[in-house]
Amino acid sequence: MRPRGFTLVELLVALSVMALLAILGWRGLDGMVRTRQFTQSQADATLTLQAGLSQWRTDLDAMVVLPHIQPLDWDGQAMRITRRGAAAVASASAPVVVVAWARRDGQWLRWQSAPVASRADWQDAWQRAALWSRNPGVQDLGAQTALLPLAYWQVFYFRGETWTNPLSSDDSAAASRAVARNAAQQQATQQSTGSTDTQLQTATLNAALPDGVRLVLQLPEGSAFAGTLVQDWARPTVGGGKL
Repeated sequence: MRPRGFTLVELLVALSVMALLAILGWRGLDGMVRTRQFTQSQADATLTLQAGLSQWRTDLDAMVVLPHIQPLDWDGQAMRITRRGAAAVASASAPVVVVAWARRDGQWLRWQSAPVASRADWQDAWQRAALWSRNPGVQDLGAQTALLPLAYWQVFYFRGETWTNPLSSDDSAAASRAVARNAAQQQATQQSTGSTDTQLQTATLNAALPDGVRLVLQLPEGSAFAGTLVQDWARPTVGGGKL
């Protein structure tokens, strides 16, 4: 008896089954690849967000108060901070840097100046930071870092047991009261200990600073994270569990 081979119908059926299995296998593999890519993008976005918030806190923690130099300013567009350099020690003679945070072109951005060692250099860096937030030059674009997509952001100060808008009259009044209280204390201290004018100026600037800073980020729809994120920071010298 001659051996019997496959008929054409059987061959077509076998090929159809193999093609179906191949399609199912490809879809499964494609789903795994897409899932892996999504998971990796979410992990990258999480790390980027964490790095940005960590840098924000680090800049505020490293803020310095020096005579005749403004340590902190929020103008509704940018947050400017005078802080110690990464390798600087906490002394009046150590170089400092000016950093600025702003939202521009749908991105949360950070800018940092070169180290400054004189008041004139600081003034130039302070003004450049304000200009960078609105109309940056080519040189300033090279000194900025884009952190993450951002739809909107706002900053609030903690003074007098409440959060206020730094640009509001309530915050200005609270800051004025704090400075007045400090001036009275420093005047008494100067009379008893002979404090210098430089020490009094530093104390006045320190009193004008808020006890805490609240950062509110509105992350856009369609990004890895969407919605409102709130980050509170308290001055290291402030205690009592206010925040």
